[in-house]
Amino acid sequence: MKQKLIALDLDGTTLNNQSLLSDRTKKVLATLQKDNHLVMIATGRPYRNSKEFYETLKMTTPLVNFNGALCHNPHDSNWSNYYHKTLNKDFAMDLIEQREEMGIDFICIEGKNKLFASTATLPANEYFPKNLLATQITSKDTLSENPTSMNVFSDERNLEAIRDRILARYGNAIEIRTWGGTMPCLEIVSAGVQKALGVEVVANNYGIKREDILAFGDEDNDMEMIRYAGHGVVMQNGITALKKIADDVTMHTNHEDGLAIYLEKYFCL
Repeated sequence: MKQKLIALDLDGTTLNNQSLLSDRTKKVLATLQKDNHLVMIATGRPYRNSKEFYETLKMTTPLVNFNGALCHNPHDSNWSNYYHKTLNKDFAMDLIEQREEMGIDFICIEGKNKLFASTATLPANEYFPKNLLATQITSKDTLSENPTSMNVFSDERNLEAIRDRILARYGNAIEIRTWGGTMPCLEIVSAGVQKALGVEVVANNYGIKREDILAFGDEDNDMEMIRYAGHGVVMQNGITALKKIADDVTMHTNHEDGLAIYLEKYFCL
């Protein structure tokens, strides 16, 4: 079969409900890489908590983090197609100042390699470091870099209204994506940032045509990537809006090895 580029979302897609790689998934992805197909990760996660999956799968491809705001090659710090798109620090501080008025519980600000937050007491969750240093509590003095992304947390029932308030205040300067899973939130990135941007850069790097790109996802933040891929596949557990624009839907969920089973059939493994 012609060489394919396979772009994988992590949470709700490649990972099961315990945020783990199943043995079946690891075996299938290893086989595809051995067969000269290119497997890459395109995730909303920062590199710090996607690195373990990248290394476990023994990937050599570039990696897309922060829903497309960062595209880099962990094996080559001088990779020519590297990019990093950031938000303005003034925007970040203004949103924090508006936090209570907008009904936001807390905000996490992601730098390329560092997490800042509007509170010192973050929930016990795999997405956050266990101990947030005092110097990383966000203020004009401690926010030392332009943010890569901002994650806005509140009761899930309030997120849509908060999204509307944020867009009303800041308009077209930003993009807002929805994260599902165990800690639903809104993720804010710079205008024009989405996963398809990074996938296209990686595809061009390898000379892969759009028709030879497979993409797998389950959430709102996978929308452009699923549309862009020559063959966009949505997980059985994916949102309805994403299924409507997909080329195909897996028969099984992420917790039932849906990705692995689909790839086994597609590539006749």
